Amino acid sequence: MIEAISSKWWLFLLRGLAAIAFAIIAFAQPGSALIGLVLVLGAYVFIAGVLAMTAAAVGVAGDRWWALLLEGIIGVVAAVLIWFWPLTSTLAFVYFVAAWLLVTGILQIAAGIRLRDVISNEWLFILSGILSIAFGVWVFRSPGQGVVLTAYLFGWYFLFFGIMQLVFAFRLRSLHNTVAKVIKAA
Repeated sequence: MIEAISSKWWLFLLRGLAAIAFAIIAFAQPGSALIGLVLVLGAYVFIAGVLAMTAAAVGVAGDRWWALLLEGIIGVVAAVLIWFWPLTSTLAFVYFVAAWLLVTGILQIAAGIRLRDVISNEWLFILSGILSIAFGVWVFRSPGQGVVLTAYLFGWYFLFFGIMQLVFAFRLRSLHNTVAKVIKAA
């Protein structure tokens, strides 16, 4: 299981880079129409969903592959909903995103708890789940906030989430290198 998880470190790297790319767009265009934010967020949610499903398919989570698969399916469904209803209701968009953040956060915490027996510093993945839940709750409680503030908050969320994913990816890569040396020595 350690080899399966650590050899797929690059999936978490890609996920982190996608989040950071979204953060840069959110900071660079905070006053642009919400439709831009909706479409970019839809693209990120789709990419994150596909990467989660890919991670499940290649066995990153071992016998808990279903949690990553569920996270991926929810991400892809959320992306499709975001793309088909960008003008219908800003409120619907906000609630879709908040629900996605809550579910993703719960699944990340569950996966992080499962990983604690396998790697050290799994708290980074758990922390990203807690951050997802906290941001989801905030979005549910304050859907009427201005687009600029929401764009900045999304930017900060995805920046921190992306950094945590990058750190986690490099920890997995380090673990993979250590496991490879042990296997080679044996």
